[in-house]
Parts: sequence; C-alpha cells; structure tokens
Amino acid sequence: MRIVTWTIRLGVFVLLVAFAAKNVAPVVLRFYFDVELKAPLVLVLLAAFALGALFGVLALLGTLVRQRREISHLRKPA
Repeated sequence: MRIVTWTIRLGVFVLLVAFAAKNVAPVVLRFYFDVELKAPLVLVLLAAFALGALFGVLALLGTLVRQRREISHLRKPA
C-alpha cells in the first residue's frame, strides 16, 4: 500500500512541476493607488493557494482551541 501511495504522490509532484514549468510567463497584478506587482504566474498561484490555506487554518483555530479546552476539562477527575 505504501508503494501505491508514494507512486501517487510522485505523480502529483511531477504534474505540479510540469505545470509550474509551463506557466512562468510574467503577469501584472494591479492594486489600488497605482501599485503594480510583476511576478511569474506560477508564483502568483502558489501565493494565492498558500494564503487560502492559511486563512482556512486560522478559521479553524478557534474551534480547535475550544475543543481542546473542553476535552481537558472533561478528563479531569470530578
């Protein structure tokens, strides 16, 4: 089973590297106040994915802390 898992991981990694290699054209991101940022498309996509993952983790952080506090309270002897 481990061989199948690592084969799938390797395949996804190769596909992502190939995607990154084909998308290196520069793009211009325009913000307010005439601020522009020129960066390769693959870096813009990676940054957007990373920010989305970070916001997702931060959204779950409060719930996780509350659940851990409740679990530790329930484990204490009465």
